[in-house]
Amino acid sequence: MSNLLLSFILPVTNCDAPEAWQLYFQEAATPTMEGIINLHNDIMAIITFIAVFVCWMLFRTLYLFDSSRNKVASKVVHGTTIELVWTILPSFILVTIAIPSFALLYSMDEVIDPAITLKVVGHQWYWSYEYSDYNTEDGDTIEFDSYMVQEDDLEVGQLRLLEVDNRVVVPTNTHIRVLITSGDVIHAWAVPSLGVKADALPGRLNQAQMFIKREGVFHGQCSELCGVNHGFMPIVVEAVSLKDYVSWVSSKLEG
Repeated sequence: MSNLLLSFILPVTNCDAPEAWQLYFQEAATPTMEGIINLHNDIMAIITFIAVFVCWMLFRTLYLFDSSRNKVASKVVHGTTIELVWTILPSFILVTIAIPSFALLYSMDEVIDPAITLKVVGHQWYWSYEYSDYNTEDGDTIEFDSYMVQEDDLEVGQLRLLEVDNRVVVPTNTHIRVLITSGDVIHAWAVPSLGVKADALPGRLNQAQMFIKREGVFHGQCSELCGVNHGFMPIVVEAVSLKDYVSWVSSKLEG
């Protein structure tokens, strides 16, 4: 089924992709990505406070220790109190940052009773996908290769270097397990809006999880230097309602 026909059957409400001069994250579509953005914002607030405080201290030091303002140099060479403060206070700050960081890392690795398992295999330079939960009467599974759409073949509204001929279609509000490996060299399967980035290593299976909360088309790219065409193996995940997903699976099994 072509992507043009699929776009009529499976309505898309959002298009998550990088933008020109983008400085911030793409809009989150999973609880994992929401947690990453919230943790980033909290840490940035702490970093900003520390940077302002240190700059203020440096300015005060340069200002007050000028010879025109202090004719007699200070004879203080050691201060136990200040030594304790600048040792203990940073320790508390690091613990404050570490606790939510560990909680987020744990939740990213936790896979909760996945309803769907998606296998991803990286190749030079395209992706192969397999839905091993579904079988045809002949015992075959749903599997396909996904290549980048060349610039001359792009349709109106499609993104250059980010569109593929076969999208990964998954349902929303469903726990999905993604098994990632490689058939040749090291690749990395990364979709920023979904908070997923995992290395595809030859001879090894890496695992990631997704729980997509809204419908949309989410764009990603290989994030590991894998050869001359590294920048030409994009990833497109299309999240649809469960009803539309069942229709898509049925059409794939019948086809």
